[in-house]
Amino acid sequence: MLHRLYLYTHIVSAIMSIGPFFILIPLLSKLRASELHVQHAYLDTFKSAVRLAKHAGHVLVVSGILLVMEGSWSWTTSWIVVTVLILLSSLFFLARAFSPSIRKLAQPESNREQAMNKLTRAVYIYLALLLIMLWFMVAKPTLW
Repeated sequence: MLHRLYLYTHIVSAIMSIGPFFILIPLLSKLRASELHVQHAYLDTFKSAVRLAKHAGHVLVVSGILLVMEGSWSWTTSWIVVTVLILLSSLFFLARAFSPSIRKLAQPESNREQAMNKLTRAVYIYLALLLIMLWFMVAKPTLW
């Protein structure tokens, strides 16, 4: 019963970690076309989505650890090792990708086009990292 609770929590937190980034894709085009006074509302939405994904990611990691400890998988299982490595790189990426770009866009004197390009690239790269991790968790490929 406890394993099912951990699994359910893990799945819901994965959805909450990945989902907001799909919402950010159309928001990027609205942000790019917005005027300065409207831009702040979009940036607030952007920050909230990133914050939600970040906190859901904390639950995702904890529930994943509990699943490995409770379940039959070993920490040396290839798909777990690769997922953890991607997770660590995505954490580093998340910390450096979004906040600086959002801060730059909030400054009226910044190069808006460059900041938008960087933010757009960050959304797609981070989404790709999340989807790769999701694939490893679902497919559980044996790599070695």
